[in-house]
Amino acid sequence: MSEIMNLNVRPMTTDDYDEVFAMWQITTKRALSDADSRENIAFYLKRNPDMSQVAVADGKIVGTVLCGHDGRRGFIHHMAVLPEYRRHSIAKTMAQRAIDALVKDGIAKTHIFCYTNNSLGQSFWTALGWQKREEVFVYSFNNNALGS
Repeated sequence: MSEIMNLNVRPMTTDDYDEVFAMWQITTKRALSDADSRENIAFYLKRNPDMSQVAVADGKIVGTVLCGHDGRRGFIHHMAVLPEYRRHSIAKTMAQRAIDALVKDGIAKTHIFCYTNNSLGQSFWTALGWQKREEVFVYSFNNNALGS
């Protein structure tokens, strides 16, 4: 495994949106929704300052993680690394920085949603010591369906 030169992991900003969204089209397209619009991501980053991260190698964003909390629990979304940059501990570094930011805000527990057919993601989170919950189902509701 070769070394990645000039790797920098830093907080994500709204200026990163176009490049991050293009990367998500490659890595996490099936998980994207209206919630990932430029406006919604800008709101998320403002509400959760310095928690979300990007990994930059030689001037190119090669990894992302969205991280935030609701005051009780932390949440990680869109952990992604471009395929050609995987296996260099980029995701592990971003995950640790996200958790550190949550701990700094007093958040003691963090959740991630991982698709049942995402064996790579499941292996990654398990290797980091995360526990799969069997007793919980996720239900979603589109608030806009109620109308005004």
